[in-house]
Amino acid sequence: MATRARVRAPELIGKGGWLNTGGNQYTLADLRGRIVVLDFWTFCCINCLHVLDELRELEEKHRDTVVIIGVHSPKFVHEAEHQAVVDAVERYQVHHPVLDDPELATWKQYAVRAWPTLVVIDPEGYVVAQHAGEGHAHAIEKLVEELEAAHAAKGTLRRGDGPYVAPEPVATDLRFPSKAVLLPSGNFLVSDSTRNQLVELEPDGESVVRRIGDGRFNEPQGLALLPDGRVAVADTVNHAIRAYDPETGVIETIAGTGRQWWQGSPTSGPALEVALSSPWDLAWWGDRLWIAMAGVHQLWSYDPAAGTVEVAAGTTNEGLVDGPAAEAWFAQPSGLAATEERLWIADSETSAVRWIDRDLVVHTAVGTGLFDFGHRDGAADQALLQHPLGVTALPDGSVAISDTYNHALRRFDPATGEVTTLATDVREPSGAVLVGDDIVVVESARHRLTRLRLPEEAVRVEAVAHRTRRAATEVAPGTLRLDVVFQAPAGQKLDTRYGPSTRLLVSSTPPELLRGGDGAGSDLSRELEIDPAVTEGVLHVSAMAASCDDDPAGGTSRSETGGEYPACHVHQQDWGVPVRVSSDGVSRLPLVLAGMDEA
Repeated sequence: MATRARVRAPELIGKGGWLNTGGNQYTLADLRGRIVVLDFWTFCCINCLHVLDELRELEEKHRDTVVIIGVHSPKFVHEAEHQAVVDAVERYQVHHPVLDDPELATWKQYAVRAWPTLVVIDPEGYVVAQHAGEGHAHAIEKLVEELEAAHAAKGTLRRGDGPYVAPEPVATDLRFPSKAVLLPSGNFLVSDSTRNQLVELEPDGESVVRRIGDGRFNEPQGLALLPDGRVAVADTVNHAIRAYDPETGVIETIAGTGRQWWQGSPTSGPALEVALSSPWDLAWWGDRLWIAMAGVHQLWSYDPAAGTVEVAAGTTNEGLVDGPAAEAWFAQPSGLAATEERLWIADSETSAVRWIDRDLVVHTAVGTGLFDFGHRDGAADQALLQHPLGVTALPDGSVAISDTYNHALRRFDPATGEVTTLATDVREPSGAVLVGDDIVVVESARHRLTRLRLPEEAVRVEAVAHRTRRAATEVAPGTLRLDVVFQAPAGQKLDTRYGPSTRLLVSSTPPELLRGGDGAGSDLSRELEIDPAVTEGVLHVSAMAASCDDDPAGGTSRSETGGEYPACHVHQQDWGVPVRVSSDGVSRLPLVLAGMDEA
């Protein structure tokens, strides 16, 4: 890891103030003597949620020397609301201080280009490392150990309690519920995600019958009835699918290893031997269970007859691309609903509703891409949503949309091609269940189920359109040099045992933005050719690097089963970089995967 650059860390500023500090406000001077890890995150981002989990062990092990600070840097308008950040900090069990930065002031000061990004600041207040994406916890821990030793020797390390102050718990029957299903008994089964359990409610949607879990689940989300009467559960943070039997109370793991899937891992095989990545919702369609695999921007399927799982749609690239399932791009699919002919998908990060037909071709009903969103009804090609997390098939062939960040229930009718609003002021709806002529909405941020009569007429709302608050990068037309900066962490080397250890994939929206340089390759630097006739767009960059521990004595690590191998690590990140073509724009675009860009 490059630690030579002596760059003074910019101050931490955010109009929303501090959370998890007992009301105290902090500056970097207050943290002098501690190792500070800044986690630039936003709560819509599944990769950011993965990093929260990756950092938990570091946070606990080095609690007296390390202060992790989440810098909440919103993508969506809803994420700039202070109360929404307060809710997210509780929902995702963030146990460190969080700076609410709704205007991206600190993001800009640190020249951050991607969610998530981690920045390490030494005890003297200098930036010593930057990492984008997931998979860096091991490298950061080694750096922390080096910094602890060096600054203890210099007398510049200060040990002690950190600034974290846990908020007071709130008593409610549900806490940030996610999805619900109607059981044959007429009761509801709800995934109560923050409390890591399932809750069975009576038909009134309020009276608690029983709580299920007892430590078995970790932020469960999607639920689906299986043909054998059991309920499949997307056990999201455990990266597993479980089956719960309402009659016997038995819980069984049916898919997943409990470990997160990484690039290069198997994508098909015996269900209990293949890793999954943050399964978010489930639906029975055809003869198998379909899985919205939010963590890798794909759909997978589980075949109970064969006991296998496999990728069913998506490439792991994040974006909105239709076509044959194997070539389509998704962006954090988070909701599924099945009809006879279609599998509906809430594709949250593109603020889209999409569907797959029986020929396994992906179509988009509503939505345009990663950075356009809002609340606008009308023709589907002009309508806008904001980070929907749920879809519910209606009897007339239309689909209800849990338009989460608009706090609304919307409807798309394929027969008319129109999007309408059914209800407003439902706080962060994340799913809904049809019950007769009513629809029961999971109002996640109000911690309850809300029963609504399906209206015959739409609610009129004022149209609002947004683009992400993140500023576009001005690039010059013609040749643009793209450099993905990666330096193997200290004590590691690039893993070249099976060929190239790095991968780079580049594309653009619209495709015409790039005259050349798109496609896949192993070199992390590339010359792109920007078309001057296209004034703006998005560069999609996906990078991966694999490194292994480098034992100077030539030794290896020993596994629990007795085999010997070097410990290896995968570093990966997808960037969506909004760009504006300008004669005054830059001719080089550096993106830091791990290390420091010195140019």
